[in-house]
Formats: sequence, structure tokens, C-alpha cells
Amino acid sequence: MLPPVTAPVGGQSHAVQETRLREAAQKLEAQFLAEMLKHAGLGETQGPFTGGAGETQFASFLREAQAGEMVRAGGIGLAERLFEALKERADGK
Repeated sequence: MLPPVTAPVGGQSHAVQETRLREAAQKLEAQFLAEMLKHAGLGETQGPFTGGAGETQFASFLREAQAGEMVRAGGIGLAERLFEALKERADGK
């Protein structure tokens, strides 16, 4: 079981806490999307003229950047759902 979300710490306003919760939800959605892009094969190249090991290692950066842009463009709605759940938990409902 997860520990309860604590009340604003150190005089944080409710708006600051909501901003932090929204940022956390967006980061989680971006990580989820990056993982889905990886499993969809984005960034995998085949053939004799590929970038080799370096391309394989840096493909994750491309996926993460693309996932972050997807979230900034509205994403798939996961961040909003997560934010609402975290907000309810923080409000003690």
C-alpha cells in the first residue's frame, strides 16, 4: 500500500502542490509513452547502413524526447487521470 500524500510542506501553497503533482503525472505519462514507443519499435533500424551500437544507445534519448513532446501536445490523457487521483489522495478524499 502506498503511503498517503502529505499536506503541503514548508508553507507551500495549494497551487504549488498541484503544480508539483501535475508535473509528476506528466513525467509518468512521458515514461509510459517512451516505453510504448520502444516496444513499438521506434528508433530501431535494420540494414547495413545503420548507426551501430551508438545509434542503439542514443535511440532511447530520441524516444524520451518524442514522448515528452507528445505529453506537451496533450498526450493520451493518462497524466490528467493520474493528476486527479493524486489530487484526491492529497485532499484526503
